[in-house]
Amino acid sequence: MRTPTRIDAIADQFVHDYAALDPLTATYLGISGHEDRLPDLSPEGEEARAELQRRFVDEVSQETPSDEVDQVTVAAVRERHGVSLELHEAGEFRRDLNNIVSPLQSLREVFDLMPTETAEDWENIAARMRALPQAFDGYEASLREGVERGTMPALRQIRLAIDEADGYADADSSFFTSFVAGARPDGEAPVAALASELEGAARDARQAFADFAEFLSREVAPEALDEDGVGRERYALWSREFIGSEIDLDETYEWGREELARIVAEQESTAAELYGPGSTIPEAIARLNADPDRMIYGTDALREWMQSTADEAIEALADTHFDIPGPVRTLEAMIAPTATGGIYYTGPSADFSRPGRMWWSVPEGVDSFDTWRELTTVYHEGVPGHHLQIAQAVYNRAELNSWRRLLAGSSGHAEGWALYAERLMEQLGYLDDPADRLGMLDGQRMRAARVVLDIGVHLGKPKPRIRGLDGLETDGNWDADF
Repeated sequence: MRTPTRIDAIADQFVHDYAALDPLTATYLGISGHEDRLPDLSPEGEEARAELQRRFVDEVSQETPSDEVDQVTVAAVRERHGVSLELHEAGEFRRDLNNIVSPLQSLREVFDLMPTETAEDWENIAARMRALPQAFDGYEASLREGVERGTMPALRQIRLAIDEADGYADADSSFFTSFVAGARPDGEAPVAALASELEGAARDARQAFADFAEFLSREVAPEALDEDGVGRERYALWSREFIGSEIDLDETYEWGREELARIVAEQESTAAELYGPGSTIPEAIARLNADPDRMIYGTDALREWMQSTADEAIEALADTHFDIPGPVRTLEAMIAPTATGGIYYTGPSADFSRPGRMWWSVPEGVDSFDTWRELTTVYHEGVPGHHLQIAQAVYNRAELNSWRRLLAGSSGHAEGWALYAERLMEQLGYLDDPADRLGMLDGQRMRAARVVLDIGVHLGKPKPRIRGLDGLETDGNWDADF
């Protein structure tokens, strides 16, 4: 076991202090003591978190590393919080609104990760719901400042956000309505006082989302530009945040085009392997989708399939290809309480009292699922993908401080590992069925196309003819509608 250093102590203290300023992050990390609160999302609250990061960077930079682990910690702190502070100084928090990862989603999704076993747990949930109006007031203040400075989110994102907020505001279909209706502290219906408190808190939560949708419609949407591209300067900054390094955007765009063509060629070869020479990708997909042996019906069956597939992968890979500690061998498959269509992973709590989980948000009206397309998704989200990488880091107290275990990392590193994990499972023989391999390629084709489309839209590149993007009109520049 490594002896903790002064740099480790500074990093541990930062995690403790940051959790107090951002209770959302505290819950995501499984740090207790903040379950009844929400963060201050106003410009003042954003500045307080930025100042804490500045002090953190300064303090670790003034220390002399004791070993190679310290050297990595200092470099990672400078890089990660350096780009975070650049984003803050650029005022990105004043237009932090989108349809995937922004405070709008975090203020709802945090309830998925809160404990629900006891009456005290539900009291915390009620208190946090009661705090939503104030949290949205701060968030609105930041977005309003963006409007005043002419830095708003794209109109497309605003419209999507309005629809999402309205969905959480609707009394009949709102997540908050069904969430509190399912409260069973200690396995029993809540006592009258707690039930009343939860109903009132859910009402406050729905109203907070309704008021936010109205604010977006009244104050932000009328001022926003109907333009999706953010431009080269902003895109370069955000790419550093996501990837963890600086890349040549034009070179990456061309790489994306080549990668897309390579994957399409591999798909064509796999389609021929499945159904004979001359079989096309669309024909192969149609035949697979019509095969009842490759389908699952109902979300209960989907969750059971995800769980059994993940359990089998862990059992097969542990003690052979990977050293997987006991707590990391637990991974829960979950059907998300929302209907966005997303599939994602959430890490375990710091003490593993909450295990790592892979979530499937099933769209309304969807009740059939094709296993040939999604087998590789379980490997991507679970083991050897996100769960193995992230939960293994959380477990490694012997070598890493709290910041390294819980907060360090980039999306590019995590997603890069998960994509490698898909190919690894192919190499290990888990995708020997050409149908499952076609499913892996289908997902990787989408990601390659996304590289081309994303860079193309945000940098305003002209649209060339690209193999794998069927139906693409080549006149003009890229836009979100092609």
